[in-house]
Amino acid sequence: MRGHSYKYVATQVKFFIEKGKFLLIVSNIRMSIVEFGQAKGLTSTPNRGLAIVDFMVRLLAVAGTLGGAIVMASTEETLPFSTQFVRFRAEYDDLPTFTLFVVVNFIVSGYLLLSIPLSIFNIVRNTAKNTRILLIIFDTAMMGLLTAGASAAAAIVYLAHKGNDRANWFAICRQFNSFCERISGSLIGSFVGVAAFILLILLSAVALSRRN
Repeated sequence: MRGHSYKYVATQVKFFIEKGKFLLIVSNIRMSIVEFGQAKGLTSTPNRGLAIVDFMVRLLAVAGTLGGAIVMASTEETLPFSTQFVRFRAEYDDLPTFTLFVVVNFIVSGYLLLSIPLSIFNIVRNTAKNTRILLIIFDTAMMGLLTAGASAAAAIVYLAHKGNDRANWFAICRQFNSFCERISGSLIGSFVGVAAFILLILLSAVALSRRN
């Protein structure tokens, strides 16, 4: 009986020792999982915040570029002293530069609308890398296109306000006040879009640097 008791006690001791080792291993695994999750959360939370800011900036850029295109495309003015046979009228499409401005802003605003789903994807998958690289490439191209269109239009608006005596370009804004106010206002939305693109490119670059 004693022999069996000793064997039983030894078996129980061995069981508890093995059970203790198992519990220790399980607890270590749990601690590792928790630490990994916390570390992952610390690295992914800033990227998610950047993705949310990216989404909001894109909405701002859409409003700026689309608003600028609509304001410019609807700009016209007829002077009140026009006669039955002669009308003094100014429209945006009288100048090819303004037509280019409208087309460029519509193209850029269309691209921004198409890029919003990718921005939402980056919020959901804040560790995504390929979508951010794709957005940086197209954002840079669209920024260059928008900057060219807005700068060319700004040069014409300046001449419309100030004129140029050497080139015999008189300041039409002295007569067409409403026309000049609207074309000047349309430039604001477009340059807001340029500033938004600069911020978008920086946000994507920061997110990629943290990802690596």
